[in-house]
Amino acid sequence: MSVRKAVPTAMRLSWLVLLTLMIGEFVTDLPGPGWATTFLPAMVVLALMVATTALQARVAAPRGEPRPPVEVEPPVTGRWSALNSPADKVPSHGTHVYGQTYAIDIVAEPEAGEGGPSARPGFHWLWPLFRRNSAFPAFGAPLLAVADATVVTASDGQRDHLSRNSLPGLVYLMLVEGNVRSIVGAHRVIGNHVILGLGDGTYAVYAHARRGSLRVKAGDTVRAGQQIARCGNSGNSSEPHLHVHLMDSPDLDDARGVPFTWRGVGVPATGETFTVEEQAAEARPGTVGGAG
Repeated sequence: MSVRKAVPTAMRLSWLVLLTLMIGEFVTDLPGPGWATTFLPAMVVLALMVATTALQARVAAPRGEPRPPVEVEPPVTGRWSALNSPADKVPSHGTHVYGQTYAIDIVAEPEAGEGGPSARPGFHWLWPLFRRNSAFPAFGAPLLAVADATVVTASDGQRDHLSRNSLPGLVYLMLVEGNVRSIVGAHRVIGNHVILGLGDGTYAVYAHARRGSLRVKAGDTVRAGQQIARCGNSGNSSEPHLHVHLMDSPDLDDARGVPFTWRGVGVPATGETFTVEEQAAEARPGTVGGAG
C-alpha cells in the first residue's frame, strides 16, 4: 500500500477510535478517573488526526514542475458560472486530497426564458434552511464526456439531498455530514460519480451526479460530447452542481491533480460566466459500447 493510500486509511481509523472512546464513556463504567480512561486517549487520537490531516495534504500535493494543462472538451452545454476555480488559487478547494488540486465547481446560470428554473437561488443566512433540488437550474442538466475515453468507475445509488445553501445548512454539511462521509470513504464524499480514463495516465472524475441518471457502466467506451450522467446533489454538496477534475490515478485516495483547460473556454475564474453551444459538444456524436 502506498503512503498516499495509507494516510487516509489511518485518518478513518482515527475517527473510528475517537467515536469508540466517546461511546464507551457513556455506555461503560471503566475503572479509574475519566481523564485517564477517556479524555487523555481522546486527546492523543485528536493529535494524531491533526498530524494525519496535514500529512494527507502533503503527500497528495503534485511533485516537481506542474504538468502542462490537458485540453479537453467542456463537460456541459449552455450557460454556466464557475466556483472554486484553479484560475484563482491552487489548490482550488483548499486541499490536494482526492486529486482535486485543480478541481472546479460549476453551476448553471440560464438566461431568462430558456425553460426550467431561470435563476439560481442565492445563499441565505437563516431562511430558508434548505431548498428542493428542482429550484436549481443545474439539477438534471446533462453531463458530457470531455474526451474519447473508457469508463473506469460508474457509481450510483446515493440520494440527492436537499440544498445546504443557508448558514445553518452549510455548518451542518461541514461539521457533521461532511465528517461522517469522510470516515466512510472518498466515494461518499463525491457522491454518485463517473471516472473516465482519458489515456496517457489521465483520468476525469465527475462528482455529485443525480441518482439513477448514469448512462454508462465500468468498461464502456464513450465519445467526446456523449452524455454520461446528469447533474445532481449527492455527496458533500451544498447545492446541485458539477465538481470535475483531472487526476493521475483512478484511485481517489492515491491520485494527484492534473491541470486542465476546456477547448473554446479555457479555465473560467470564480464568478465568471461562460456559454458552451450545444452543437460544439455534439461535433463528435456517437456511442461506442454505451450502457444506454
